[in-house]
Amino acid sequence: MLSTFKGLFKTLYGLGAQKLVVTGVPAIGCCPIQRRTNRTGECNVELNNMAIKYNDGLKMILQGLKSELPGMNSAYFDYYGAWVSLFQNETYGFTEIKEACCGLGNLNADVLCIPIARFCPNRKNHFFWDRVHPTEAAATFFSDMLYSGSQQFMVPMNVEQLLAG
Repeated sequence: MLSTFKGLFKTLYGLGAQKLVVTGVPAIGCCPIQRRTNRTGECNVELNNMAIKYNDGLKMILQGLKSELPGMNSAYFDYYGAWVSLFQNETYGFTEIKEACCGLGNLNADVLCIPIARFCPNRKNHFFWDRVHPTEAAATFFSDMLYSGSQQFMVPMNVEQLLAG
């Protein structure tokens, strides 16, 4: 996957791309569909380790291409770190990080969000809408991080800075 990404990045550069926003893989092992297989509802560590390994490789590729492709600038979003930060910090307002807002079964993740599914009463406090996707509230938080966030999650710059440069 990483070598394919590197080739695509070079192709975009060859077509004239000068600025690119790249997002890492989130903590996929923490999605309700993965948590439901664990009796305690905790994250799937093996999947999260694969995501970390991929993200580390992606960052290395971006570093290497910076010197290889003159004039190319990129902004990397640490999606994994942003997810984990939200999971660990209730000040963002997400009080339910394990269970999906819409679905059926264990953690609302056994059955897709279909018309007969159960819906949570407050979508703003749930991190997950369904068994894999964040809610609108979480997506808004991430888009704000991408556009104007700090270097905690946007490296070496955010989208606003990338566009201004």
